[in-house]
Order: sequence, then structure tokens, then C-alpha cells
Amino acid sequence: MKKILVIGIGAGDPNYLTVQAIEALNAADVFFVMDKGPAKDKLVALRKEICARFISDPNYRIVEATSPERRRDGVEYKAAVDELNRDKQQVFEGLIENELAEGQCGAFLVWGDPSLYDSTIRILDAILAERRLAFEFEVIPGISSVQALAAKHRVPLNFIGKPVSITTGRRLAENGFPDDADSAVVMLDAQNAYAQLAGEDLDIYWGAYVGTPDEILVAGRLEEVKDEIMRVRMQAREANGWIMDTYLLRKRGVRD
Repeated sequence: MKKILVIGIGAGDPNYLTVQAIEALNAADVFFVMDKGPAKDKLVALRKEICARFISDPNYRIVEATSPERRRDGVEYKAAVDELNRDKQQVFEGLIENELAEGQCGAFLVWGDPSLYDSTIRILDAILAERRLAFEFEVIPGISSVQALAAKHRVPLNFIGKPVSITTGRRLAENGFPDDADSAVVMLDAQNAYAQLAGEDLDIYWGAYVGTPDEILVAGRLEEVKDEIMRVRMQAREANGWIMDTYLLRKRGVRD
């Protein structure tokens, strides 16, 4: 039977790879790499660098496929994501069916950790549910941008005995700071939602391209550093053509 490995490769630094991930890399025959266009060539290059650095037997193949894009023409967000995942499912099915022989092992190299704001697991489950293709798959965890961000800023994600919320920029903009947490990690924020909370007594620990040579870090009281974050974020996006950032918001005055 065919086997698929979903390997979390960490947040950008090849040194974030775990021993388990390295062992999984060496078990794969074919690596499926989703190409998201010229602006994100660095992401493809990093995956190739990881393979070259950690795989001992060079007799593996890398198969690149064009990644579908999410519609941004006014369609409702959840509907657009569902459509995107259906399009990705077709691409994945073609890769598994046509590029992987029976008995071989294929691998998807997932940025960060496959369990956090990534749909690879959902897509593979959907393929299996349709029963047209048969394979087994295994998930190897990775160091997420959330963990890397906290490490870079040398702060814990939560206060002692207190909850931490992980949410999106879209939900932060709609609902504000979570009522049931003193700390909130925000991902996928394309609209600088943190700026809407500048009147609240919060600290922010922000990072872009964490773990890569392009890494940028800013921390401080939200009211005092929000403009700097917006400025460097805009500059970085213009310079690189894309941006991948994450931040931690923490209520001031809470004691461990």
C-alpha cells in the first residue's frame, strides 16, 4: 500500500527539525512540494534545502505542483476556504495516484506544525473518505511559528494557571480580545487587527518570517509600538512580495 507522511518542518530554521522529522524525511521516496508562485520561491527553496541537508540517500524525487489560490472576490471566507481545499484535494489526488507507486512512501513538507492552521490532514482525510484511492498516512509534528515566536521573545505563552487563546486576525477584528483568556496568539492577520485594540492595556510580541534570515521582531506596549509594527510590516511585504507573521497579545498587570 502507498504511504503518506505529513511532516512538520518547523517555522523556517532548518535546525527546528526534530529527530523524528529527519527520520521521516529519510523514509520517503517522493516529496510533494506545492508551488505558490514566484513571490514565495523561498518557501520552495527551503524545502529543497532541508531535503539536501538531512536526507542521506540522494535517490529521492521532488515533485512540484502549482498550489491553487483562494478566491478573494467577495465570496464568504469559509466558503472560499472550502473551495480552495476542494481544489487542493484534486491536486493531491493526482500526485498520489500518478507520482507514487504501490509500496512507495510520499511526503508533504508542512510549514510549522500540521495541526495548526493547515489543511493537509483534512484534505487527506477527505480523499480517503471518497474511497477512490487507498493509502495510509502518518503525521509528524513540527515546531510552529507560535512556539518559535515565544522562544525568540523569551516569554511564556500563558500566565501561571491561566488559559491562552489561539485565534485569527479576522476573529480578533470581529470579536476583540478573547473574554476568557489573559493571553492570545494571533495568526493569519492580513489587516493589522491588533491596531483596533490600541486603547486596551496590552503588550504585544510580534514577529515576521520567524526563524528565517528575514526575521523581524518587535515587542512592547501595544499603544507604543503598533505604528512601528505597521510600518515595518508594510515595508517587509513590499520587499518580499508576501509576509508571514504571528503575534502574542498579553494583558498588562496580570501576575504569574
